[in-house]
Amino acid sequence: MDINLSKQNITLVTEFVLTGLTDLPGLQVPLFLVFLVIYRITMVGNLGLIFLIWKDPHLHTPMYSFLGSLAFADACSSSSVTPKMLVNTLDKSQMMSLFECMAQYFFFGSSATTECFLQVVMAYDHYVAICNPFASCAIGFLQPIIHVGLLFRLTFCKFNIIHHFFCEILPLFAISCTDPLINALVVFIFAAFIQVFTFMGIIVSYTCVEFEKKSEKGRSKAFSTCGAHLLSVSLFYGTLFFMYVRPGSGQDQYQDKMYSLFYMIIIPLLNPFIYSLRNKEVLGPLRKIINK
Repeated sequence: MDINLSKQNITLVTEFVLTGLTDLPGLQVPLFLVFLVIYRITMVGNLGLIFLIWKDPHLHTPMYSFLGSLAFADACSSSSVTPKMLVNTLDKSQMMSLFECMAQYFFFGSSATTECFLQVVMAYDHYVAICNPFASCAIGFLQPIIHVGLLFRLTFCKFNIIHHFFCEILPLFAISCTDPLINALVVFIFAAFIQVFTFMGIIVSYTCVEFEKKSEKGRSKAFSTCGAHLLSVSLFYGTLFFMYVRPGSGQDQYQDKMYSLFYMIIIPLLNPFIYSLRNKEVLGPLRKIINK
C-alpha cells in the first residue's frame, strides 16, 4: 500500500518485498525443503527439551530452569523468522507491511538479547539462573522496543525492496528516505555494549571455573563440560558481532545473510543438542520417555 502526500509530492511506502536467500529459481525448492527440515528439528529439539524438564521432577533445578528458558528463547527466535522465510522462498510476491516488519524485528531482537543475558547468567552462576531468566527477558524486551520506537522517525518513499530473508533492521535503514544515522548509532551502541559485556562475562566466568580446579583431571572435566557451551556461544556472539558491531556492518548483503542464518537458524538448531546430548541427567529421562 502507498500513501500519496500531494502537498509534498511524496509517496510513502508502507509495504516491502523481501528478496529472500537467493534469486535462482532452481535453488528455491531445495532451500525450502532444507530449512523446513531444520525448522522442524529446531522446534522438536527445543520444545522437547522444555517438555522433558517440565515432565521429570529430577530436572526441576535452577540449572534446568535456565536451559528451559534458553530453549524457549531459541524457539521464539527461530519462529519469528523461519515460517515467513519459508513462505517467501516459494512465493516472491508476498508483501510485508511496515507493522509486520517492526513486529518481526521486535520478536527477534527480544529473543536474541534475552539469550545473551541468559548465557552470561549461566556462566556466572548456575544457581542464580532460576532467579534471573525474568530479568533477562525484561532486558530482552526493552532493547528492541527502543529500536522499533526509533523506526517511527524514518520514512520510506523510494524503494520497497529489502535485500534480506527477514526484516533485519540494517537493510531497512538502507532504503530509508530519512537519514538513519541516529538509528544506526543507537543500534551500534546497544549491540556493542550488550555483546561485549555479556561475552566478556562468560569468558571471565569460565576462566575462573577452570582455575578453581586444582587437579589436572578436574580441569580436563571442566574444559570438556564447558567446551561445547563455548563453541555455541562463540558462534552466536561471533556472527552477532560481525553483523552489528564491525565497521561496514549492513553493507555486504551476502555476508549479512550468512551471519543472520547462523544466529537466527543454525544456533537455535544446535543449542538443545549441545546442552543436553552429553548430559546424563537429561539422557536418562529421555530414554525412559522413548521406551514408554
